[in-house]
Order: sequence, then structure tokens, then C-alpha cells
Amino acid sequence: MGVELVLAYVAVLLAMASTVAFATDPTQLQDFCVGVNNPVEGVFVNGLFCMNPLQVTAEHFLFKGLNIAGNTNNKQGSNVTLVNAAKLPGLNTLGISIARIDFAPYGLNPPHTHPRATEILTVIEGTLYVGFVTSNSANGTNQLFAKVLNQGDVFVFPQGLIHFQLNIGKTPAVAISGLSSQNPGVITVANAVFGSTPPISIDVLTKAFQVDKRVIQYLEAQF
Repeated sequence: MGVELVLAYVAVLLAMASTVAFATDPTQLQDFCVGVNNPVEGVFVNGLFCMNPLQVTAEHFLFKGLNIAGNTNNKQGSNVTLVNAAKLPGLNTLGISIARIDFAPYGLNPPHTHPRATEILTVIEGTLYVGFVTSNSANGTNQLFAKVLNQGDVFVFPQGLIHFQLNIGKTPAVAISGLSSQNPGVITVANAVFGSTPPISIDVLTKAFQVDKRVIQYLEAQF
């Protein structure tokens, strides 16, 4: 009986370890793994093909241009400049990325999620109203956690939860975000729901949002 109990504990621990292992990016098995697109050039493998370390230079760990403001001349009045492993090969397997977010006056980074990353945001300039919504609770509610952030303030958005940032000032705003994945992904809620290809059935959307079909058609036309 004692052996069976020990085996049960081992099984539980292995299951927990497996869950933790697949919850984030794989841990690197060497000092670095500069990603290459051509497998012929890769000599070490750690999830992706890696450049021969003898050919790696400091340039592979450098990205220039995060000081340049993004173009906010769009409907939302915002721009995200993401630096991930695709733009900075030295980030490959390190489990992190960074982004600059520019906001026009009253610009919005609309509700979205990062399926593979937690985000930590620091306000560099301006004043932002930010927040995230929790997943569905047992009583069917979704709690909003929101704050007004000023220069130097930091806010965390947990992985996978819908969140947003709104510039509530009359001047441009800038924020820097760190993300806990080399490829965090992004799902912009409105785009995904009303602008998918092919479109989601209008019967699904009218029932989900409890509105007339004409409202759904109008919203779909915006995307």
C-alpha cells in the first residue's frame, strides 16, 4: 500500500512538472541560440535551428530603433513596435520580448490578449488608463482591474487575459512593455470577432451579443 501511495505522489508531481514545463517558452539548453531561417545553416537545435556559435557576433543581440516613434495615424490612434525573436535573433529561446507602444492624444490600444505571455508595462510619457478583465467566474462575472498610470508607473497584465491601454491626455503618450515570451502573439478582440476570414456566422454573433443582425452587419463593415 505504501508503494502505491508513493507512486501516486510521483504521478502527481510529474503531471505538475509537465504543466509548468509547457506553460512558458522552452528553457534554453545552451548559452544562446541565435535563430536562423535556413535549416542548412543550423547546427544546434533547441526548438528552432540555431546559428553556429562560432559565427555569432554582438550584432545578433542588438536591435536599433526603439527610440523612433511609431505611426499613430490610424483609426485607433496607436502603434505597437514589437521586438521579438523574428526581429532580434539573439532573443531566440530566451523567453522574452519587448515592445514600444505609441499613442496619439486619446489614442487606444484596443482590448486584446497575448495567448503566450504576461505583459509588464511602464509609462514613459503621458497618462494612460489601463486595465484587464478576469476570466469567467463561477457566478458568471468578469472583474475589471483598472488604473490611471502616469510617467514611471508600472502595471502588469496576466497572461491570456483581455487588456487595453487608453491615452487620456491631450498630448502623445509612450509606453514600453516587456513580455514573457519570444513570440507572445496577439488577438485583438474586435478584429477577431468581427473581421475573421471567413466571417463568423451572423446567427452566432447576434445570439452572442443579443443584438439585431443590422448591428452585427454594421460592426463587421468596420473591419
